[in-house]
Amino acid sequence: MDHIYLDHAATTPMDPQVAEAMQPVMTTVFGNPSSVHRFGRKARQYLDEARRSMAKSIQADEKEIVFTSGGTEADNLALIGTSLANQAKGNHIITTAQEHHAVLDTAAYLEQLGFSVTYLSVDETGRINPDELKAALTPETILVSIMYVNNETGVIQPIEAAAEILSDHQAYFHTDAVQAFGLIDIDVNQTGIDLLSASSHKINGPKGVGFLYAADGIKLEARQHGGEQERQHRPGTENMAGVVGFQTAVELVMANKAERRGKYSQFREQFMERLTADGITYTVNGKLDDSIASIVNLSFPGTGVESLLTNFDLEGVAASSGSACTAGSIEPSHVLAAMYQDNDERIMNSIRFSFGSFNTTENVIEAADRVAKIVKRLTS
Repeated sequence: MDHIYLDHAATTPMDPQVAEAMQPVMTTVFGNPSSVHRFGRKARQYLDEARRSMAKSIQADEKEIVFTSGGTEADNLALIGTSLANQAKGNHIITTAQEHHAVLDTAAYLEQLGFSVTYLSVDETGRINPDELKAALTPETILVSIMYVNNETGVIQPIEAAAEILSDHQAYFHTDAVQAFGLIDIDVNQTGIDLLSASSHKINGPKGVGFLYAADGIKLEARQHGGEQERQHRPGTENMAGVVGFQTAVELVMANKAERRGKYSQFREQFMERLTADGITYTVNGKLDDSIASIVNLSFPGTGVESLLTNFDLEGVAASSGSACTAGSIEPSHVLAAMYQDNDERIMNSIRFSFGSFNTTENVIEAADRVAKIVKRLTS
């Protein structure tokens, strides 16, 4: 039995070209990029080239890119670093009820430090109401964090509208763009984004590396101490092989972004059409027109998450019930709970399917047939 991977939103397989680019760095570029000798300068050259690629991908300046260990660290640095560095201006933060736990748990930590946090609601389509953001702003608000694309539903938030509301306010605007990066065209200057988080392993790059874009002039307190690296924002010797792998992954996805969007959209439509043809009743969580092509979250009435995921795995289909950090959990989805009423059965019978480079038309259709067989058995 062939195993079919439909969990690319959790992590993606590394592109062979990425692994190829990393190999010589691991064996020959061993210098510390902070060293002034020949070996260090060679490593610094690789690091600077990678930083330029990251900056170009979001229309930023290379000096505004801070390499991190991934999206979670980037989110932590954005929220905690900005809040601590700017608390003289106020202690109010705004985020949403359906953020990734890298933001939600960080916001809860900041509340313990004495900051006040407002959590914006989302409607049944999974989107915030910009008017609620506008009403929540106070003279004490110093930071607003709204994810670009939800990792469970694929729903795209009204980032441009939020940025416009904040254009004449002191609050910095952060977006967790981990799921958006590589699929959506992002121009931080045109949009008005002050801080942005991205992660390598979501775009067929290596795990353990990401970046935080922090616009020039933003006061950002380091979360670690012990070095001058990354312009004093993130001390520690950089993960050179990871950075070069990330660079290659970025250059690859930026070169074929439109093609990938079209292919993933086709996979998503074929998957749902096959379920319908197989006689399966389901509903979509979120609005497809406002979602990225690679993710669809489906509710299967009369089933439960635990039995669905167990049987999917036994039939060789990899999917999940929520974010990557809770992929092994069967707890109710906080994202769907934010969208629906507490007693809505969709909170406990919904599965996220996410498409990517491991998929073909054939295995997507085969996966739909296996899912249909399981749902029929569980609901019979």
